[in-house]
Amino acid sequence: MSVITITNENFEQVKNSEKTVLLDFYADWCGPCRMVSPIVEEIAEENPQYFIGKINVDEEPQLAAEFEVASIPTLVVIKNGEIVNQSVGAKPKAQILSMLED
Repeated sequence: MSVITITNENFEQVKNSEKTVLLDFYADWCGPCRMVSPIVEEIAEENPQYFIGKINVDEEPQLAAEFEVASIPTLVVIKNGEIVNQSVGAKPKAQILSMLED
């Protein structure tokens, strides 16, 4: 499965997904975000059991505010509609996978 672009319009269906959700809050101008992006896409391709979405904080400031995103990249894991894990900064693939599996 590929990475889905998340907006205010489709966020409710994402939040209520039966799958574990990984949200990648990013901006196009952010260097560390560009480092994390290919890793997130690779995880999405290799792990169809997860719902992986990207949220551009410049285009979706309401969602960024809702998740209290102060720095990017921010990765958020949601299970059953609840935030179960969150981290800020570039992370290696193994750490991101570990966030999803906890």
